[in-house]
Amino acid sequence: MNPEMSLISLFAEASMLVQLVMLLLLIASLVSWAVIYRKWQVLRGAQAEAATFEKRFWSGIDLVELYKQIAKRRDGLSGTSALFEAGFAEFARLRKQGVEPEFIVEGAQRTMRVTLRREMDRLEGNLAFLATVGSTSPYVGLFGTVWGIMNSFRALGTAQHATLSMVAPGIAEALIATAMGLFAAIPAVIAYNRYSNDLDRLESRFDSFQEEFTTLLQRQAHNRGG
Repeated sequence: MNPEMSLISLFAEASMLVQLVMLLLLIASLVSWAVIYRKWQVLRGAQAEAATFEKRFWSGIDLVELYKQIAKRRDGLSGTSALFEAGFAEFARLRKQGVEPEFIVEGAQRTMRVTLRREMDRLEGNLAFLATVGSTSPYVGLFGTVWGIMNSFRALGTAQHATLSMVAPGIAEALIATAMGLFAAIPAVIAYNRYSNDLDRLESRFDSFQEEFTTLLQRQAHNRGG
């Protein structure tokens, strides 16, 4: 590459506004990659936790014993284990108070619904940022492109003899702004779509567990109530 047309020199010689656009897009890209990596860790952990807990849950272990094991954990509960802990704790509390079986199950369901919503809010955290970067970065880059081309045409208007070398730097910096906008947007859009799909699958998995667990609680409530 010609040293006079290197990325660093083009950035250094660009107008202040175009430099700000490039810096903004670079920061947005770096932050979005950090969010992408962190979200990948969180969702992978949630999927692994759900698989591990469901294996224990359906192993035939006594629910009271499983609850005692879960309640002793100090690393925080999430996913299906959080649903189980919240639902069974409410179930045990209402049953101890002598509440009618149908109201016991309804109370446990309400508690699990609240827990599920909080869990999904936690898992969806920062996902809106990826959507924002993916949808706005191309337009921010386009703004820098338009501004750079405007500066090139202004230089032509004041020159007596127009040459390609006069407009090439301005057009180059304008196109770099467009490229940086796409560089920030494309990974963010791909990650957002992928993680949205993973979250939908996790929510469906949590809903299925909640329904199956509710069925078991209904049996226990009526057995104890009979």
